[in-house]
Amino acid sequence: MSVESLSSCEIDEERQRQVRELSAEFGDDWDEGYRPGSAGCHELLDRTTLVADMVERYVLEHPACVARPEWYRLAERATAALRELYQQVGAEHLAEENPV
Repeated sequence: MSVESLSSCEIDEERQRQVRELSAEFGDDWDEGYRPGSAGCHELLDRTTLVADMVERYVLEHPACVARPEWYRLAERATAALRELYQQVGAEHLAEENPV
């Protein structure tokens, strides 16, 4: 069994759908509280590291995952993707929080 990945176009369409929903619910400036340097962006940074730690600790290090090379590789990719997201969000967030 294999899970199909969404295409870049499908991913962007889904993101745009969520933007429309947030705009309808909270107004066109809904994203102001989530820009880099904001408390909302800091919250994303915190959640990203929390989830990455959980995936690493409870999935990647789980004996059933360690026992299966294909599962382990997939879990490692998920952990690495979350760590990369943390680095990218953190770099922008800290740059805005501490402008030169």
